[in-house]
Amino acid sequence: MPSDYTPQRVVSLQPSATLILQAIGKLDRLAACTKYCADVCPEVAQISRIIVADSWTAQSEQILSARPDLVIASVPYQEKAVTEILKSGARFLGFAPKTLADIYRDIACIAGIMGASIEGSKIIALMQQQIEETRVQAAAARGSRQRPRVYCEEWGKPLIASQRWVAELVDAAGGKFVGTPGAIISAEAVLAEDPDVMIAAWCGARDRVPLEKVMGKRGWHETKLAREGRVYCINDELLNTPAPSLVHGLRALAAALWPESFPLPQGLRQITNVRDA
Repeated sequence: MPSDYTPQRVVSLQPSATLILQAIGKLDRLAACTKYCADVCPEVAQISRIIVADSWTAQSEQILSARPDLVIASVPYQEKAVTEILKSGARFLGFAPKTLADIYRDIACIAGIMGASIEGSKIIALMQQQIEETRVQAAAARGSRQRPRVYCEEWGKPLIASQRWVAELVDAAGGKFVGTPGAIISAEAVLAEDPDVMIAAWCGARDRVPLEKVMGKRGWHETKLAREGRVYCINDELLNTPAPSLVHGLRALAAALWPESFPLPQGLRQITNVRDA
């Protein structure tokens, strides 16, 4: 019998890697992961795994304690954390996706090294199919109307616009992304753009973005957003985790843009009393 050279003990330093392992049926190879992985992947929370620091704060001793033959990490990184990962001596896969195409390649890469190329291809094809189906449904909902202008941010201090793959999802949901993906933007610049919809998906905040306070501090009470009550929070992991779960983020975006055509999904929260905040 040929030897099995696929990794048997994987340390995942980002939820995206853990969710990809789950999707391709290789979660049983997970030897250690971060507390954030356990937050977004219930299966991890139900079984015993070593909990380690993430790609931003990785520690070589923690990684070594899991006796890994593969470490998977993804953005964001700190230089010190990358040094710690390399000090562990384990094989290291490091990702920095920017677009949906990058994410598909990352899924294929992880699936390939885990001996699950067929499963990886199926996951990618399913994501592409679901995104296209939502695109068609959103286009039908929009009809002859103009695309709503969507301001989507991944952080609030400073204001940082969401990543490029989120801009692609906004386009698939029938909207037009405001600003430059991944760039810092001022509150005044957002006001000048006068978007129709605001989506807040702050990294690590899950669904706890204080929308009322944010709108008040920025003086956005009299904006179109406030007048029409189109201010939303989408759970962080649905938009900021470059994994198959992004299709759920897309459905949340579509529901925010076209509530009459898409059911309200879990992970989407709206405030309508912004002017009284």
